Parts: sequence; structure tokens; C-alpha cells
Amino acid sequence: MANVKYFKRHRMELGLGHLLPQIELPTGFSWIAWDDSLLDRHAEVKFACFRNETDALVFPSLGSRTGCRDLMAAIRYRPEFCPQATWLLSGPDGLAGTVQGLFDENRFGGIQNLGVVPEYRGLRLGRALLLQALKGFLTVGVRRAFLEVTATNGPAVHTYRALGFRSCKTLYRAVELPHPDTVGVGL
Repeated sequence: MANVKYFKRHRMELGLGHLLPQIELPTGFSWIAWDDSLLDRHAEVKFACFRNETDALVFPSLGSRTGCRDLMAAIRYRPEFCPQATWLLSGPDGLAGTVQGLFDENRFGGIQNLGVVPEYRGLRLGRALLLQALKGFLTVGVRRAFLEVTATNGPAVHTYRALGFRSCKTLYRAVELPHPDTVGVGL
């Protein structure tokens, strides 16, 4: 028997009619633009970013390598995929973060799966990834961007608000969790 937990999420939006702040990367970090040959690398970084996070409960595909690979392929092969807003961030000891961009039916830019590998958090890399994706959307004429974030992810919510994103809708995602009495049974 499973129990259901509801996760509060915010849909946040930002008009792109203003000048974006300068992107500053720490020494030793660099951008890797989208290329189809990087699909598996994006998936691996996505897994490293989300596997032990609440979002892996909310979106189970983020909790496994296979799920992240399938999700990355699904994003890439959608007609709404925006390669100009899809980036990897390389650090001194390997890949540090990922973000993907999609268009919605109004041609707004959708930020997808922005993540920073745990050992690189606290360096404002999430902010840099977000700004790089927004810059990519601007290059293809997008004038409004949106994203969704789990409300308990305080650092992400704070970053988005500091850059001007505003909550426009509250969503609740129902997730079936195993009943505590059955965890580990049959494993």
C-alpha cells in the first residue's frame, strides 16, 4: 500500500525585455554549447545533480541514470527543443552543471532541469546557468521565460526571485510514496 505526498511547486515567469546581468564564472569554469554528441553527458550530469534530491521523488526519472537518459532524449527530440538555451558547465574537475531549454505553445522559453553537481554548489553556478539559458532564448527572439521549482528548494527559489522571476501559479504534484511499513520488503 502506498501513501500520497503532495509537493508544492511554483511556476515562475520573467519578461526578457530588460538587460540581463553579466555572467561571471569562477576561474577554471567554462561553457559547453549544445551538440547532439553531448546528450549522454547532459544525462549523466543531470543524474549527478538530482539523484539524492527531493526532485527525484517528485520526478522519478531524475533518480536513475536510465531515467535521466530517457528524459534527456525526450527533451532533445521534441520539436520545441531550444539548443541555444541548452548548456553544460565544465569545472576544474569535470562537469559541474546542466540546463535545457524548450519553447511552449506561446513561444515562451521554458527552463528545464537546471542543476548543479553537489560538490560545486554555493559558487553561484546555478545563477550563471540560468542567465546563460536566458541569453540563449534572447538570441532566438524569446521575450518571456518560465520555469517550475519545488517550493522547498530555497536556494533555487531565492536565485530565481533575485533575478526577477515572479510566481504566477502554485501547483501541487501528487507522488505515491511506498508505505513506511513496506520499505525494504522484498528488496
